[in-house]
Amino acid sequence: MLALEPAVLPADAIEVGRIADAWGVKGWFKVVSHSASPEALFSSKKWYLMPTERGAPAFEGSVLMRIRQSKRHSDTVVAWAEGFDDRTSAESLKGSRIHVARSSFPSTQVDEYYWVDLLGLQVFNREGLNLGEVKDLMSTGPQTVLVLSDELEGKPMERLIPFVNAYIDRVDLEKKRIDVDWQGDY
Repeated sequence: MLALEPAVLPADAIEVGRIADAWGVKGWFKVVSHSASPEALFSSKKWYLMPTERGAPAFEGSVLMRIRQSKRHSDTVVAWAEGFDDRTSAESLKGSRIHVARSSFPSTQVDEYYWVDLLGLQVFNREGLNLGEVKDLMSTGPQTVLVLSDELEGKPMERLIPFVNAYIDRVDLEKKRIDVDWQGDY
């Protein structure tokens, strides 16, 4: 395929979006970001693509695409890559899944975290009780909620904890741990 180089996904690759469709006639394409803040897409000039899971893929395996430009446009993200200079070539990418190396994400501020960094962390309350593992995060509008998986009497259960300062005492990414002010029976 035009301008796509076979490549191995970096060990720290994170899926950040997918290509929705061509945009315009000069090779640009629309991107559906998996995040409301698509800074990871803007910070990297190397996107690793995996083929679409629906329909006929335009390529096999993982490939590297070099991004000329990416930007916000209205309520979406649009991008333009090397070797894609017309609508037809951009359309061939439809459905491709976009991965970016985690190491190329912009740095976070104090007490800011990428959701992907919180997944898998163990959550403990002030009494030292393990409340479960972060399996997902959910945006409820005004706040984010940690979705924990745990067991109660041998049965799987889900626990929800608002990810706000009132309940979160500390996040320690190195120790893969979150300390919270939350009880096991909430």
